[in-house]
Amino acid sequence: MVDNYKNVFHGFQKFLSDEPAQALTSFSVSTRQVAGLRSQASLRDFTLDLDEPPALAGTDAGPSPVELILAALGSCQEITYRLYADALGIPLKGVSVALDGELDLRGFFAVDRSARPGFRGIRATVTLDSPADDERLAELKAIVDRHCPVLDILQNPTPVRLALARARPATVAAA
Repeated sequence: MVDNYKNVFHGFQKFLSDEPAQALTSFSVSTRQVAGLRSQASLRDFTLDLDEPPALAGTDAGPSPVELILAALGSCQEITYRLYADALGIPLKGVSVALDGELDLRGFFAVDRSARPGFRGIRATVTLDSPADDERLAELKAIVDRHCPVLDILQNPTPVRLALARARPATVAAA
């Protein structure tokens, strides 16, 4: 598999160098509230249930949105490590990430204006199963941290524009 990822990586590098106008790609997700605090997200051909834990008035029918942020960061780090390790010829048998994020609920529940509703910080430990020396793994970490899309999204301001629309009332069929 390493050669396949390496070939894909270098193939994309060449293609994007030759065709920079083809570099932009879009991802789309739609969500809808199902019941209570439970939501359902549609992503390509996948459906994902999201909810809050019972301690926050949810029914625990799925992960919470903030847990998905942590999962997105961890899995994106793993993907980026895999691709760059293979592309650079750094042996990597496996990678895993353990993450923790701390929320101050006073921000979410509007108790304290100075408290952020989002994570105060995220701590992550990346565990690499590799025979490579510490210097090569430090080089890999620097490259991964520079190129991981989700890490970039979390560390740098990303313009977000939220528009409000009104649902159209259902029409009543004539009897």
